[in-house]
Parts: sequence; C-alpha cells; structure tokens
Amino acid sequence: MAELERRAFGKTGLEVSVLGFGGAPIGVLETEQQRVEEVLNLILDEGVNLIDTAANYRGSEEAIGKAVSARRSEFVLVTKCGQAFDDLSGEAWSSEVITGTIERSLRRLKTDYLDVVLLHTCDLDTLKQSEAVEALVRARDAGKVRFAGYSGDHDAAAYAASLEDIAVIQTSVNFCDQGHIDSVVPVARQQDVGVMAKRPIANAAWKELDQQPGMYSSYAATYSERFALMGLTPDQLGFDGPSDQVWPEIALRFTLSQLTVHTAIIGTTNTSHVRSNLAAARKGALNTEVLDQLKQAFQEAERRVDQTWLGQT
Repeated sequence: MAELERRAFGKTGLEVSVLGFGGAPIGVLETEQQRVEEVLNLILDEGVNLIDTAANYRGSEEAIGKAVSARRSEFVLVTKCGQAFDDLSGEAWSSEVITGTIERSLRRLKTDYLDVVLLHTCDLDTLKQSEAVEALVRARDAGKVRFAGYSGDHDAAAYAASLEDIAVIQTSVNFCDQGHIDSVVPVARQQDVGVMAKRPIANAAWKELDQQPGMYSSYAATYSERFALMGLTPDQLGFDGPSDQVWPEIALRFTLSQLTVHTAIIGTTNTSHVRSNLAAARKGALNTEVLDQLKQAFQEAERRVDQTWLGQT
C-alpha cells in the first residue's frame, strides 16, 4: 500500500499529510463518541496527521479531545475562533473573546498547545482593524498557539495570506470552486503560507439536494448548481463506475493536483468513507488532460451565465 503523501506546510516547518480530517460533521451531526474514536484512530493509523476543528462546531473539540488526546504527538491540531459565545466574555473578533476561546479550546481538546488557530471567516474590514490578528499573535508568543492563521475566502483570504504574522490559510478549492487557485493561492505561495483546502469534494455536488443530510442540503446548493451547469460525466473524463463512487475521487484528486495546496480537509463520520478518501489520495494527481477538462468546463459555465464564480463562504 502506497504511503500517504506529505507536503511541507509553508513557513511553519511542519509536514502535513495531503489528506486532513475535518471535525465539523462529528459535532454538527452529534456523532456517538465511540464512532468518533473509531474514525480518528483509523485516520491516524493510516498516516493522516492533521485534524481540523473549530470552537463553533458544536461538540467537536470535546469529542476530539476525548478520542485522541493520548496520541497528541502524532498530529497537527488546528482549530478556529473569533465568534462570540454566550459562555464567554467579549464581542465577536475582540481580543477578549479570542483569548477566552483559545483557553477553552485548550481545555476541550485536552492539550497544552494548539498547532494552528485560524480566525474563522471574519471580513476584510475586521482583519484590517488588526485586533483579532494581534490577539492570535499574543497567544502565539505565550506558547499557547504555534502558528496564527485565517479561514475564509475572497479578498479577505488573499489579504490575510499577505500578512507577516499569518502562517496558514484555509480556503475553498475544488473543481466547482476554482477561483482561489488564481487569486488567493498565489499570494500564499509568494508568502510561503501553508494552504489548507476546505470543501475539496465540493460538498458532494453530484448528489440530489434531497439526498444531502440535514443542514447540508442548503449548504450544498451553490456547488450543485455549478456542477449541473458544468455538465460533465465521469466517462467524459475517462472514469468508469457509479457516479457516487467515482466523483469523490475525481474531486479530491483535482484539489490535490494543485501542488500549492498542502492538505485537503474532509470531514466524515463513516470509516468506509475514510478508506475511500485515503485510496483516492494515494492515487495522486489527475493527469493533465482531465485537469484541463475540469478547468475548461468551469470557465465555460461561468461564461454562459455571465458570472465570475466566487468562493463559497
């Protein structure tokens, strides 16, 4: 079995697996702790070494802390902050709430340091006011956080990537969301910033919306519309098999074909999905012809609707 590729994570000096684990579903879907432990121990056993969560993914930090804090040295731990919470003092994006959220995340995740803390989708004006970034820098200088970062899209993500104190960004990169490949990722590359791709399988855009669980039906709508307009089928790309099995591989491999993406974050509560994602990641980049077809379909669909498709927020 091929080893899971690792890439240098920008100026952090860390190396991260090209497949990372996203902790949103285990919180949002209120996953049983036993299943969380099965999934997280499986991904660590298989070579995944990055786990991503957030303070506002209900229950996610606590579940991760209970499940794998004993294996803390084996993975890069990423969480996010910035929103206001009823049980914490301070307004959204204030130094007070960011400091309090980091302290709470340390307790929930049962660790004495966080590898990366990302500001969770604040707007450009908030970033430029600098209070939020400065709060992360103070936490970094105090040894509670190793690297400060930003999660988001559009101009805010590009601006964040340009800041000296930002070492990591997380932004949308997938075959239904290609704009950041030319707008955000080049800034990160120039600044040697680590890049985490969120939504690498495009929210399963090939599924009918009524097949998407719970909140994901509305969450997936934008990509589903784009996917339909792109009008591609797996056989056109040289892939055989049922769409619901083939498209996840095509999508993930498209994202990982962008060499300036260091890790792609996929959240799941299903061990069989973990194994499928691992198998796809181990196959490596798509060939140039397939990549060109996916890019051309995206660009032609944009022209037909006379829109520039921005990253989904």
